[in-house]
Amino acid sequence: MTTHTGHGFRVLGLLSGTSVDGIDVAVADLRADGDTVVLTPLGELDVPYAEELRDGLLGALPPRPSSAEQLTVLDTLVGQAFAEAARLGIERYGPVDVIASLGQTVYHWVSGGVALGTLQLGQPAWIAERTGVPVIADLRIRDITAGGQGAPLASTLDALWLRGLAEETGRPVAALNLGGIANITVVGSKTGTADTAGTAVLAYDTGPANALLDLAAARVTAGAQHADFDGALALAGTVRPDLLDRLLADPYFAAAPPKSTGKEHFHSGYLDTALDGLPPLSAEDLLATLTELTAVTVAAECRRHGAATVVASGGGIANPAVMAALARRLPGVALRTSDDLGLPGAGKEAYLTTLLGWLSWCGVPATLPSATGARGPRLLGALTPGAGPLNLPAPLGGTVTRLRVAEVGARR
Repeated sequence: MTTHTGHGFRVLGLLSGTSVDGIDVAVADLRADGDTVVLTPLGELDVPYAEELRDGLLGALPPRPSSAEQLTVLDTLVGQAFAEAARLGIERYGPVDVIASLGQTVYHWVSGGVALGTLQLGQPAWIAERTGVPVIADLRIRDITAGGQGAPLASTLDALWLRGLAEETGRPVAALNLGGIANITVVGSKTGTADTAGTAVLAYDTGPANALLDLAAARVTAGAQHADFDGALALAGTVRPDLLDRLLADPYFAAAPPKSTGKEHFHSGYLDTALDGLPPLSAEDLLATLTELTAVTVAAECRRHGAATVVASGGGIANPAVMAALARRLPGVALRTSDDLGLPGAGKEAYLTTLLGWLSWCGVPATLPSATGARGPRLLGALTPGAGPLNLPAPLGGTVTRLRVAEVGARR
């Protein structure tokens, strides 16, 4: 691979996760140094959805029915919200060369363990029109057309970033994202297919992280809370074994990877079915049990692959109840956060989006077949021009095998 050094491209990443809280924004400088991507985090911010838009999105998620009109309206409103979030990011952190958007996932179509389609809202033309910057969006579908799950795309960043730590310790390292859905990437695992650097990598969704917790918190507080803030409810409760056993009997947890899931599976009807016929339980006990479900399912997968270190990120790391339950279920495992390794945990998925955008912009496949199950690596995304003609760089060429997070400079 040709060695590229010096100033790279400035990329702004946008996404909204399955918790539907708002829009994560990050700006990074990315450049290639030999076969290593150097990512310098320049800053991140969280832009909450307007309450009406958030309610509209939640109202369109399964198991509720939705219409073409409803999805069209939401696609426009989310696109406009993403455009404003991008403008704010540029205003705060300076001009960028390209914007990458993972959008807002509203449905991930999986049947018989096979991903058949996926739908992300947030029309990228609104972003390009508002900012004048070219936009790379629709980043999941190409992997699905190649037989992959289209997720977890975090495996691309995790495999490049944590390879050195796995080699240094001689033990597998698991990257854990605790969003609405929990997913892990195991680097240096004994299972899974070797990637282009010869390191075995496996990645998949383990099940719910915050999805059921957020739903239950909203239910027991009559909508006053959309999450179990500081884990207060769960920490005041006791795990109910009858409910936990019923939840753990879900076939998804026993299914072999690669696999992916979302709120089309772990939704309000799912929780109603799990509670049906059980003796009444308090709000605190319900949240304690759902917290334990996340910890049990995540820890089981980390132990399965012999992970000696778990590097956690995502909204769930701010929940003391979740982190305490994980630590209890992972004795002898070093439980760290991505902040400990220099990558801001609050913006990790947005920084992932900047990486996906940079790879696609530079003509480098941005998927890891050993993680998604695709037939091979694929270039991702569809491009929307900005204010002027597209001026793509010459393809980078070669293979990217590592990622280094550079020292953060002065942050505005």
